[in-house]
Amino acid sequence: MRVTVLTGGATAERAVAFASASQIVSALRSRKHDVHVVDLAGGVLDVRAERELLGSAVGAVPPDVDELAERQRRMLSEELAELPAVREAEVLWLAVHGGALEGGTLQAVLDVLGIPYTGSGPLASALAMDKDLSKRLFRSTGVPVPAWFMAPVTAEDVSTALGWPMIVKPSKQGSSVGLTLVRKAQDLDNAVKLAKRYDDEVMAEQFIPGRELTVGVLGEVPLPVGEIVPKHELFDYVTKYTPGMSEETFPAKIDTLLARQLQEYAVMAHRALKLSGYSRIDFRVSPEGDIFCLEANSLPGMTRTSLFPQAAQAAGIHFPELCERIASLARNNRTGKGG
Repeated sequence: MRVTVLTGGATAERAVAFASASQIVSALRSRKHDVHVVDLAGGVLDVRAERELLGSAVGAVPPDVDELAERQRRMLSEELAELPAVREAEVLWLAVHGGALEGGTLQAVLDVLGIPYTGSGPLASALAMDKDLSKRLFRSTGVPVPAWFMAPVTAEDVSTALGWPMIVKPSKQGSSVGLTLVRKAQDLDNAVKLAKRYDDEVMAEQFIPGRELTVGVLGEVPLPVGEIVPKHELFDYVTKYTPGMSEETFPAKIDTLLARQLQEYAVMAHRALKLSGYSRIDFRVSPEGDIFCLEANSLPGMTRTSLFPQAAQAAGIHFPELCERIASLARNNRTGKGG
């Protein structure tokens, strides 16, 4: 296949996107596919640029990408359709995370171009990125979620509706960017200010103590459940992208009935948002055994430490085959994403 990997861009997860792209490019080339790479805030990468951008580490904090925003806007509105690497591709592999690139804008542009791309369509991508809307859809279809409300956030509201500690996070971000575990009222305002750096809409959410579990969905088939034990109290940006900062077990050492329930909820969540291709659904299970769905990821990370590839490996699908399968799902779904 002729595959062009779209990556980078001007989102807080730019570095994560490059880390995912690095693994995807290597995997597809190992299967003899013709692979090109485009930075959505730069352009087509030559061999040197690939080596420099795709070979760098994610880092402990999100990068500052404000100066790249205008470049990304021009790329999406004017330049992308003119690139031979894009026009001539059989499949566009979306190694992007966060912002407009994961949240539906890029997908809408690609629908106009008529070139198959990995992952979900514009509507599904937007729904998955918006944690408020996705929770409403989960709840309406019987998938349990933590209690939440949207900003403005007052300490009195938290005490009444959520309890302490609680979570403050941007409504439309991934990789735990801008997320804070708030233990006391005097820390609430700073947590909201941090979240607002990444999104105008801020969510206040009930904190669920217990086990962190995740389920990948490939096509419409759930992968083995995984468990994450981070070295921080939360599975935050640092623990997600720093090797050794979390312990991941696939398949998770949990009761078979619990595993099946999590997989069922994952497929229900995947369908509720009209996701397609692949996704990852994250959960918490309380000490009492209650399940809570935290969020859906419409373009799961594909870095060295990412969870979706580990889940696929537990199902006997090695990484190069996984990348090839996802590309084939996209190519064979030319007639539309369904959302």
